[in-house]
Amino acid sequence: MSTDTSFNAVFLEQADDAVSASMQTLSTDQLPEGDVTIAVEYSTLNYKDGLVLGGLGRLVRDYPHIPGIDMAGTVVESSSPDYAVGDKVISTGWRVGEIHWGGFATMARLKSEWLVPLPDALSTQDAMAIGTAGLTAMLAIMALEEQGLSPDSEGEVLVTGAAGGVGSVAVSILSNLGYRVAAGTGRAETADYLTDLGATSIVSRDELGEAPKGPLGSVRWSAIIDNVGGAQLGNILTSLAYGGSCAAVGNAGGIKFTATVIPFLLRGINLIGIDSNMVVKERRLIAWDRLVKELPMDKLKSGTSTVGLADVIDLGGKILQGQVRGRTVVDVNK
Repeated sequence: MSTDTSFNAVFLEQADDAVSASMQTLSTDQLPEGDVTIAVEYSTLNYKDGLVLGGLGRLVRDYPHIPGIDMAGTVVESSSPDYAVGDKVISTGWRVGEIHWGGFATMARLKSEWLVPLPDALSTQDAMAIGTAGLTAMLAIMALEEQGLSPDSEGEVLVTGAAGGVGSVAVSILSNLGYRVAAGTGRAETADYLTDLGATSIVSRDELGEAPKGPLGSVRWSAIIDNVGGAQLGNILTSLAYGGSCAAVGNAGGIKFTATVIPFLLRGINLIGIDSNMVVKERRLIAWDRLVKELPMDKLKSGTSTVGLADVIDLGGKILQGQVRGRTVVDVNK
């Protein structure tokens, strides 16, 4: 900014390969380069944020660092022709909060191409209730629809890791669009929550983790949105319908993919990788427009909690342990 301003942030530092997090007051002249400076209002806590806060996964290479993979707020300074002071904007993706300082702060400076305008129908708080998780869920649904999935398709759409951020939004959208949804979860206590979101059945993680007795299982799913990865992904592909598609979103269960080619050869299935990091602006705008129209915000808000910036450090570990359900919005000024 033209005038140096102080701001509060969750600040990560590294010493002797150990990463520590603390609340600090910084100055805007410390912010990284970018043509738009934002007064951040809300961010969210996602699984990837938990990894970064714990110094895991080598998602951050350069310290010190401010995490937070998404944010929404108001432009306070801009040299971009696309955004003016006072504009409300959203940032998701582009590895913000990993290789570029992120949203767990009251100020941020970003490249304008990483932003989209806040839709008129949303507040900045609602936008972060949706956040990167909601955007990812919609991108997965769009990819499946482009492969022919429709509410008329036979069978249920399986959503694994359904109680998490991406999973819970995906269940809500799919149900609202008229799909039958099987919610896969490792936490039996979330069954009522997932049913309230619109799931037509609940499937345990243990059941999904069982390897089929042969190279193909019986057909169970019209399509899959997989948030888990690991060995479970290879298992569930064997029960995908003929010509069905799986949108693979996350790898909480591990990055190793173990499967045979049989489901691909004999059932003609498709495996689609969904990466919400570097999505062209036009597709992001389509996704946000659909989220406004097709995501039941009342259901989303019922499963959303709001915390303050100082709560983020403690919650980072809890989200990795599966103790955080649904969406967590961070009010950075609280």
